[in-house]
Amino acid sequence: MRQATARPSGSLSLKVFHRWPQHITLWVVLKHGLPRPGLGREVNSWRLRNLPNLWRGARTVLWARARGAPVHYGALYLDKFTPQGRVPYGLASLRVVTTAGVNAIRDAFIGTFTLSNFKYHAFGSATAAEAVGDTALGAEYTTQYVTDNTRLTGTQVSAGAGIYETVATFDPDAAVTVAEHGILSQAATGGGTLLDRSVFTGVPLAATGDSLQATYDLTIAAGG
Repeated sequence: MRQATARPSGSLSLKVFHRWPQHITLWVVLKHGLPRPGLGREVNSWRLRNLPNLWRGARTVLWARARGAPVHYGALYLDKFTPQGRVPYGLASLRVVTTAGVNAIRDAFIGTFTLSNFKYHAFGSATAAEAVGDTALGAEYTTQYVTDNTRLTGTQVSAGAGIYETVATFDPDAAVTVAEHGILSQAATGGGTLLDRSVFTGVPLAATGDSLQATYDLTIAAGG
């Protein structure tokens, strides 16, 4: 009688989720948004090309903070993961909340909108600059999501006083170059309320092995 032996098979992978700084200061912008020694060539090259995108929002946020004026803004950090490891692109964008997002926050006070729905991450390829009147991404991906036409559901945490954070990782099933990101209130593509849209220098992702982790922090400042 032959005796069979079963052995476990498969592979185990571990992805470390990096904690980016939540409170935006000039030092944070310089350290995590600009090229500097010690970073890889890919990261420094990307940061240099992304400076115009980062500066569009950084100048508004830093000016308001320097004057002590309350300002509500979103900060987007990007990490690329490849078979060789993590590529910390860093601070990609500092943007103001959209008009649609502000109206949704207003509607939450009267019970006609649920704020916790702002957890769906959208990714796209459009490069036109953000505007407060935006209601959708310029060219959102659809079939490239793991589940076709379904945005990623981000984790949701309190990241400190006045800061809401949500994190999601885009693992496309086709080669793409991601150049925009948004937080919306609906999982299905083609609808939902846009809280914030960020545009940055394109990040290329291979169809297999590459993914892009987006960390979005919404800061609502007290004072006035």
